[in-house]
Amino acid sequence: MVKNFKHLTDEQFRVTQQHGTEPAFSGAYWDKKDDGYYNCVCCGVTLFSSETKFDSNSGWPSFFKPVSTDVVAESLDNSFFMKRTEVHCSECEAHLGHVFPDGPKPTGLRYCINSASLNFIKKENI
Repeated sequence: MVKNFKHLTDEQFRVTQQHGTEPAFSGAYWDKKDDGYYNCVCCGVTLFSSETKFDSNSGWPSFFKPVSTDVVAESLDNSFFMKRTEVHCSECEAHLGHVFPDGPKPTGLRYCINSASLNFIKKENI
């Protein structure tokens, strides 16, 4: 896949392509309550629905599941002396964030996602 990053801001590029993390409570979507879908900022694939978003008090948008198991992939992340599970877009491999086993029912998962890796589309605009 040929990747074109001209549409990304410097922060979006740093997060999605260099595995960066935005500071907690700084992103556009951590407290967003509107109905809609969160798409990959790089390729546009729909990743998460507002129906699975919850307030984790972490400062990042958090979801208990993606729209489909096919849209996100996971890999082991041992950076910063921690053992975590990285989440990235299955389509373009953009770094999204991490998934943790401390989320709400029904999955018990918390997909902790950087706002910089997402575009939000209101349900009424679909």
